[in-house]
Order: sequence, then C-alpha cells, then structure tokens
Amino acid sequence: MIFLGIDCGTQSTKAVALDWETGTLLASASQAYGFLPNLPPGAMEQDPAQWISAADETVRKVLTDLGARKSDVRGIGVSGQQHGLVPLDARGDVVRAAKLWCDTSTAPQCDEITRHFGGCSEVIRRVGNAMLPGYTAPKILWLRQNEPDNWEKTTTVLLPHDYLNYWLTGHVGMEYGDASGTALLNLTTREWAPDVVDFVAPDLAEKLPPLQPSSKPAGMLKSSLAKAWGLTGDVLISSGGGDNMMGAIGTGNIRAGVVTASLGTSGTLFAFSGVPVTDPRGEVAGFCDSTDHWLPLVCTMNLTLITEHVRNLFAWDFPAMDAALSSVKPGAEGLLMLPYLTGERTPNLPQGTGILHGLTIANFTPAHLARAATESVTLGLGYGLRRLRELGVAPQEIRLTGGGSNSKIWRGICADVFGVPVVCLKSGEGAGLGAAIQAGWTFGGSSDLSGICSRMVALDESSRVEPNAKNTELYCGLLEKSGRLREALREKDLL
Repeated sequence: MIFLGIDCGTQSTKAVALDWETGTLLASASQAYGFLPNLPPGAMEQDPAQWISAADETVRKVLTDLGARKSDVRGIGVSGQQHGLVPLDARGDVVRAAKLWCDTSTAPQCDEITRHFGGCSEVIRRVGNAMLPGYTAPKILWLRQNEPDNWEKTTTVLLPHDYLNYWLTGHVGMEYGDASGTALLNLTTREWAPDVVDFVAPDLAEKLPPLQPSSKPAGMLKSSLAKAWGLTGDVLISSGGGDNMMGAIGTGNIRAGVVTASLGTSGTLFAFSGVPVTDPRGEVAGFCDSTDHWLPLVCTMNLTLITEHVRNLFAWDFPAMDAALSSVKPGAEGLLMLPYLTGERTPNLPQGTGILHGLTIANFTPAHLARAATESVTLGLGYGLRRLRELGVAPQEIRLTGGGSNSKIWRGICADVFGVPVVCLKSGEGAGLGAAIQAGWTFGGSSDLSGICSRMVALDESSRVEPNAKNTELYCGLLEKSGRLREALREKDLL
C-alpha cells in the first residue's frame, strides 16, 4: 500500500508518497508560490487557488513517478499552514484571499476581544490561549469589521488544510488540532467556546464547520479527482491537520520526553502531552494535536528569516556562513541581538523591532553579527522551552527539522541553548511524512500509532549533538540578559 502526504506551506506545497510496508519515501515533488503584493503593512495574504494548483501539480508529478504502482495508493493526508482564514460562499467558492498566520494586521481586533472579556486571563479561561494576531478569531472579526460585504457572502469558515480537504472530498469539516488554533475552541472540552464565537460575529456559529476527532477520516477522494489522476478504487482522505501537528507525527513526537524544534522561516517548538496544557501567561499555545491528544507549542516569527538576511547581506553561501559562525566564540564577545525585525509572537510583540546591544570595536564584524543573530533566534526558542519546562514538559531529546538544522554549528548552538541532546531526522519531510502516516493510521482503523511511527520515523544519529555544560551556562545567562533588556526597552516604549 502507498499513502500520499500533501504539505501546504506558506512558501510552497509538497507531496510525498510513502510505501507502507517498507517505510520508504518513493517520490516527492514541490511547487513554490508567493504572497499577494502591495498589501498594507502587517498584512500577509495568499490566493487559495495557488494551493489547489500546487497540490494538483505535485500529486500528478508524484503519481507519474510511481508509474504502475500508483494503483497501490489507498489514502491521502493533508498538512496545512495553521490559522489562515479561508471564507467560502454558498457555492463553495472562495470569497476573498486568505489572511495567513503571519498576518499581524489584526492586533487591534485582538485587543478588542481581550478587553471585552476582561483581560487576557479571562480569554485563556475560555479557550486555553491568549488572543494573538496569528490566530483565526481576530481575522474573522477583522473581515466582519473591514469588509462587511464579504462577510455577508461568507457561509463557511475554513482553515487552509480544511480547504484542501474540501477540494479533495467535497465535504467541509474541521478536526480538533487545527481548530484549536482558531482561538475559538475550548482546548479542554474540544467544543466551540460559544461566548467567544458570538462576540467575534453573531452569525459565526452557523458558519463554522462540524468538528470531528483527528482519528476519523475527512471522507473519500472525489471520483472526478480520482479519474483525473488515474486512481482506481476508493482512496481515503484522513482528517489531516496543521503543519505543526503533522510535523509532530512525522518526527515521532507522540510520547512524553520528545520535543520537536523547527528551524524554518519562523521557529516552532512543540511537545506531546496526554493532558491539556494551559499557560496562564498565554506564551505557550495549548493546542490539541492530530492524534486526539495535546500539543503545547511555542512559535517565534523570526528564525531563518533573520539568519538568511545576514547571510545575504554579506553574500555568503552556506559553508561561508558556517565558517563565520565557527570563527566566533559562544556569546559573540558581548554582542547581543533582539531579533524582532518583523515583530514577534513569543514574546508577544506584534509591533516590535530589532536591537543590537553591546557593540564594540572588537565585535563590530560580519562574523560577530552572524553569531549574534543565530544565537538570538535560538535563544528565542530557548525562552519558549524554559516556559514549557515551567508548565511540566520535561524534554529528554529535541528533534530538529527545517533548513537551519542542516548546519552542524547551529545544531551545536541548539544543544547548548536547550541543554539537552539534539538530533535530525533521516527524512526532511516532517509534515508531509506525518500527513502520509496519519492517512495510513486512519486507513488501518486507528491502530497503534506509536508502533507505526517507530517503524516509519528514522533518526540520523550522525547528526546528534550533546550539549556543552559550560556553553549551556553561558546561554542561560544570555537568556536572562536578553529578557532584562527587552523588558527595560518595553517599559520605556522603545521596542
């Protein structure tokens, strides 16, 4: 049997084909796309038609590469960028471009919702999370307030992966994992929070799709798509989930002690939990996962976004960047960066800016800037990991994914900042692989997922790095220092 995984991300869509018997990825394909141009500051949007086109093209390419074996395809799972708002009209057509997770233009709506319920703690009590610009709820309120005609046309509210499921099956629905990222779902009860829903829009309840467990299928592949792709027999479409939820499955992060860190354009750090995790400070997102458990998660908006900017600034290739990092001692000789070049989500600084602190003649060099930038974004994840620990997560191993994990020197910085061993996966297709695994798990009647992941997810032991205790102590001090600097600047309204 073969199961396909579709990973619809912010920059591209990928498709992979997984051989269920051997655990081998037989084929893969990707197609890139961009954002809508000329939008107001803070707005980030995409046309969902790009996702459909990219999914269609990548699936066709994968099926072509499979040749005669495409007749073995039994299921498809979809991973999607979280939080995006996809409004559909009564005919099932997209009403307007999707507002994405990285859209920060909804900060005023977050403030309005939070004020209405009496503060952040009251919002957290209702949905398990603070109301942040990345989530879907403020995007819906923004649409209702700024484009009332488009809101009037809207009959169904979906997330990106739900929209792809709708395209694949013709049915609308939403599973608990991605739904928990709307800030409309009660994290503990896995039901919509009616008072929040009603405040965001009085008619929102009737526009939300039905909820379902992540272990249940979304439906079967439409006959029209099956015919167009040359597939025979029934093809199951699993519930799918958000990219982080699928990334957890694809990295084997489905048991306590394992933590996944994604070093991509943004940074994410997430862990498995058998019980709901609610952060009263609202810094850790208390999501449900896509195995019907929970996934406490930290997200930072600035990661390779910053390091790639530095690399391009000096026209370095990746080996040159690594050489620059290696030439400077940990701590960058006192040069410290607050890397909030596009605002920040954790800590919540939607209007934040970047800071270079501690400049001297000795450290005012390209290599020191590269080291400070890389350390700063890793410390951002370290800030989140410290908060996860305070909430009861006990990491024993951190599995790295994303482009930044290809750098050996950066892996060492991660191990030292986190204070636990780090290791990469043999497959770099975490979310796509997770989607394919979920499809196979669902097809098998929700059999033992732990056993499936132990067979399908392979670690690259050659990439493993143990922490250096001396460096870990240094970075603990830098984490405290960066926190004091951030709070001092924030108190003076200088950040």
